[in-house]
Amino acid sequence: MRPGPHNSITDVVGVLVGHHYKRDADATLGSGAATGCTVVLVPGGATASVDVRGGGPGTRETDLLDPSNSVQQVNAIVLSAGSAYGLAAADGVMAWCEEHREGIPMGKPDELVPIVPAAVIFDLPVGDWRIRPTAEFGYRAADAAAVDFETGSVGAGVGARAGSIKGGVGTASIVIADGPAAGVTVGAVVVANPVGSVFDPRTGLPWGAGSDGADFFGLVAPSAEQLAAANDLGKKDTSLNTTIGVVATDAPLSASACRRLAIAAQDGLARAIRPAHSPLDGDTMFALATGTFEVAPSAVPIPAAFASELPLTDAICAAVAVAVERAIVGAVLAATPVAGIPAYRELLSSAIGSDGPDR
Repeated sequence: MRPGPHNSITDVVGVLVGHHYKRDADATLGSGAATGCTVVLVPGGATASVDVRGGGPGTRETDLLDPSNSVQQVNAIVLSAGSAYGLAAADGVMAWCEEHREGIPMGKPDELVPIVPAAVIFDLPVGDWRIRPTAEFGYRAADAAAVDFETGSVGAGVGARAGSIKGGVGTASIVIADGPAAGVTVGAVVVANPVGSVFDPRTGLPWGAGSDGADFFGLVAPSAEQLAAANDLGKKDTSLNTTIGVVATDAPLSASACRRLAIAAQDGLARAIRPAHSPLDGDTMFALATGTFEVAPSAVPIPAAFASELPLTDAICAAVAVAVERAIVGAVLAATPVAGIPAYRELLSSAIGSDGPDR
C-alpha cells in the first residue's frame, strides 16, 4: 500500500483542502486565539456518505447523507473546531460555493443550493472560550483550498489534544497496486482530538504504527526517561473530545458503497486511538467518491444478488482503514505545542529517527 505522490487526500483527483485559523503564540488554556477550521472542497461535487460512532457528535447535514435519501452528492465537507459554535463555519463555505456556482441547480441559473455537511471537535478550553470559528473562517478556508496544505497544529487542529498530548490535522494517501481496485487512489484527512491515547504506554510508539511498523514512519523506541515522563502526563482532563475526518477515492462508487468506506474509516480510527468511539467522543467520518478514475471491469465472480461494485468496494475499504491510521499518526507527528500542551516530537523526541523509507 504505497503512498501517492503527496501522501495526501488531495492525491485523489478532484479533492482540495484549505484551512483558516487563528493561533496566538502566547495562547494559554483560557486566553488567546487557538482555533480554526478545515474545508475539503470537491468542485463539481462528489458522491458521499458518513458514519457517526461517538457518543457526543456535533454535526450538520449528516442525515442527508443516508444512501436512502434523495441527495447523493456534496460540494464540500467542513471539519471545524469550536464545538457546536463551529458549525457556523459551514455557512461561509455555502456562501463561497454559491459565489462559485457550486451546488444543486434548483430552477433559474442563479438559483442553487450547495450541499455542505460538517462536523466539529470540542476544543473550547484551549485559548479563549469565546474565540471560535465563524462563517468567515469557513469562507476563507474554502477560498484557500488547494492540492498542497499544512498539517499539524493548523486549521481545525490548532486546539486539538490527542489524549494527553497535542493533536492536530494529518493526511495520507494510498495507490492500490493490484486486484479489483488496481490503480485506484484512496486518501484521508483527519483531525485528531480524542479522549483516548494515541501512543502505546509500553513502548511510546503510536498505536497507528501497528499496521505499517515503526520504520515506515521513521520511528524508534524512545528512551526510558522520556517514556516515563510521557506516561506521567496521565489522562486527558476534558470531558468532550472527538476525532473527525474525510476519506476519499477516485473510484466511481455509489452512496451505499461510500457508506461502507466511512465505516471502514472508523476501523482505522480504532486502530490508532485507544479507546475509540467512547461516550465522550463524537467520532465522525465522511466518505467521498469523485469517480475521476476509470476502473477496469472486475474479474472476480460474484452472485447476481450482490452489488456489482462489491469487489471494488471491498478492496478500497481495506486501504481506507490503513490511510486513516497513517493520517492519525501523521497528525500526532506533525503537531507542535499550543497553549502549553506538549507535542509528541518534543516529549518523545528520541523516538524520531530518520524519515521512513516509504513516507
